[in-house]
Amino acid sequence: MHSLIAAPFLDSYLLMRPGHTAGAKLPRRRYDELATAPPAALAPGWLVDTADQVFGLDLNGRTLTPTVLVRERSSYGYVRASYELNLGCNYDCEHCYLGDRPFDGLDWAGRERLLHIMRDAGVVWVQLTGGEPLIDKYFPDVHRLAYELGMMISVSSNGSRLSNPRILDVLTTYRPYRLTLSVYGATEESYDGMTRRRGSYRKFIKGLDAAYEANLPVQLSVVVSDRNSSEVDAMIAMAADRGFGHHVYVNMSPTIQGDGSVLVTQSAEHLRERKRFTGCNAGHTFFHSDPHGRASICKIGRDDAIPLMEEGVEGLARLGEVSDRLMLRTGGCSGCALSGSCTVCRPLAKQYQQAKAPLGMYCQHGQWKEVNA
Repeated sequence: MHSLIAAPFLDSYLLMRPGHTAGAKLPRRRYDELATAPPAALAPGWLVDTADQVFGLDLNGRTLTPTVLVRERSSYGYVRASYELNLGCNYDCEHCYLGDRPFDGLDWAGRERLLHIMRDAGVVWVQLTGGEPLIDKYFPDVHRLAYELGMMISVSSNGSRLSNPRILDVLTTYRPYRLTLSVYGATEESYDGMTRRRGSYRKFIKGLDAAYEANLPVQLSVVVSDRNSSEVDAMIAMAADRGFGHHVYVNMSPTIQGDGSVLVTQSAEHLRERKRFTGCNAGHTFFHSDPHGRASICKIGRDDAIPLMEEGVEGLARLGEVSDRLMLRTGGCSGCALSGSCTVCRPLAKQYQQAKAPLGMYCQHGQWKEVNA
């Protein structure tokens, strides 16, 4: 099993260690040296020194194979991707942006092909998500193969299955660089109420403690709703008490089908003005795959998805044009005199418009007009 990954990343080259967030930039000549070295060659002195300084890893006397997995260059330039293994979930969260959550997806042969397509596209960082990815029967195999193909893995989960020995074995043997767990409350009443599943809070705490004992790289996503808004500090304390990092999410979104019924879960007092949208790399250096291998520019902008199972990696050559078209679309804002200076992601705005959401939930121009009316 490899200990390090050397990979092209945009216009540079990186040296990474699976399961760790630290890394180092490599000059092109060093990457080329690793890529062309014979398998039985010993780790060169500069690599021994770098591994020791950056990762605390001793490579003295070790051969380059299998110590270093060298990723090949890709002409497609996609360095990040997210993959929904399955939309199915063991929760029924009242705020879920996925809306309908059918439990289906590719068979194992299809998943193998999809991961190889991601590898060939140049993907270095992959997020495994759902639905709830840990309840998918193929999760251990998907996680293992992504690791073996030289990807740095993050997993987004509700944590309910983390105490399962098989899941823990996979995550400790093939360590992700991040395990992001969503938190829906600091008490059984609020947590179970938000997930609409009795006993979900106890499963979460059991899984959280199992991840802590296994020293997994956990980060908590504190999801704030009208139901748990009084427990924000207590949810943050769940992270602090265990030495985990956290992010707080306060703005609810419509479903990907444009259903606004989930917006009633928004905590009005915590509604925060979104950061000004200045563009992103969705569709150009990043893409998203749904459970059936349909590639879209991101989790939000799913229009004109490309069927990778039919077109292969070559289909991604069209995704940049799709992205540019979706980002320029004005949709329900076509009559706005300020649309040329819009500060909101267009695919996200489309969902809010379909949901007939109040302007204050997504439109900063709208907020300006309301305040100054």
